[in-house]
Amino acid sequence: MGAAYLDHASTTPMLPEAIEAMTAQLGQVGNPSSLHAAGRRARRVVEESRETIACALGARPSEVVFTAGGTEADNLAIKGLFWARKRPRILISSVEHHAALDPAHWLGDNHGARVELLDVDERGRVHPETLREAIARDPDDVALVSVMWANNEVGTVQPVRVLAAIAHEYGIPFHTDAVQAVGQLPVSFAESGVDAMTVSGHKVGGPVGVGALLLARGVDPVPVLHGGGQERDIRSGTLDAPAIAGFAAAVETAVARQPATAERLSALRDDLIERVRLAVPDVVLNGDPVNRLPGNAHFSFPGCEGDALLMLLDAKGVECSTGSACSAGVAQPSHVLLAMGQDGARARGSLRFSLGHTSVEEDVDRVAEVIGHVVERARRAGLS
Repeated sequence: MGAAYLDHASTTPMLPEAIEAMTAQLGQVGNPSSLHAAGRRARRVVEESRETIACALGARPSEVVFTAGGTEADNLAIKGLFWARKRPRILISSVEHHAALDPAHWLGDNHGARVELLDVDERGRVHPETLREAIARDPDDVALVSVMWANNEVGTVQPVRVLAAIAHEYGIPFHTDAVQAVGQLPVSFAESGVDAMTVSGHKVGGPVGVGALLLARGVDPVPVLHGGGQERDIRSGTLDAPAIAGFAAAVETAVARQPATAERLSALRDDLIERVRLAVPDVVLNGDPVNRLPGNAHFSFPGCEGDALLMLLDAKGVECSTGSACSAGVAQPSHVLLAMGQDGARARGSLRFSLGHTSVEEDVDRVAEVIGHVVERARRAGLS
């Protein structure tokens, strides 16, 4: 029996449809910017993929700007909008992924930005009145607002449409990182009212190294990369037609299956939560118990270190995470859990189990079978 892979939030296996679409292009030649026949063929692949993604996500094709992934898209949105707006304040939630937080803090350290972290409640949620109060302190000085659609660690879903509407009352652009949301939640760029939205290929069953920033008409961030002027002069670089084809197939498939996927993963997740609680009665479920990602179960295990739990589970054939994969191996409490009001010990003793399209009941069975023993062993190790 293979390992139970429960780390889909960090990366999920490619969908067969994405593999087929990508491999069909790998043997082809042609730079999408070239004018000869091979270039035009590659350009057609890119533009048809752009249309596919736009249709799946409720956007216009012209609003889809391809990037090398979610991190680049977040950097382009936050840095680019800050530079374009020429205003000092950046309002960003305190529980963002580092791909959004770090560019904001870099602007603060190097370009005079005033980064203001929006507080969250104990479930990791940004309340609309929190944003309104922050803007109202000096609305003319706000360059942008950035709040993720759903949190990558604890799975809490934010009231994005309400928050975007508040920002728009003051004429402020709103960016959301929707990397975790696409494929698990209903996501429509147009209906959300956001101005910029980050999407990543490998989180939805596409290839690593490709993503997109959706930009509403009239929203033009200053480029972070300069070169050939591809992608509306906003993002330069030769476009990876095979990866883009795989990305489009993954988005189309994941969005089409989203209702069924959400129903199936929610049932698996709830079963996982119940069985972990039975095995470890004092475990604490983090995040919003209702408004959370279907595939996310995030726990704190009192008296344990998350890294010890992670390695003990790995030895038992359960692959999960202590939080963001980008922070794996860094011995410090999760900034997300600290922002939610947890102390350092509880934050360090936490694990994320995230399910995806290949998850099955046997994965939950494996966790239930070993979690009690693993927690007992981790607690003994902590006392020695």
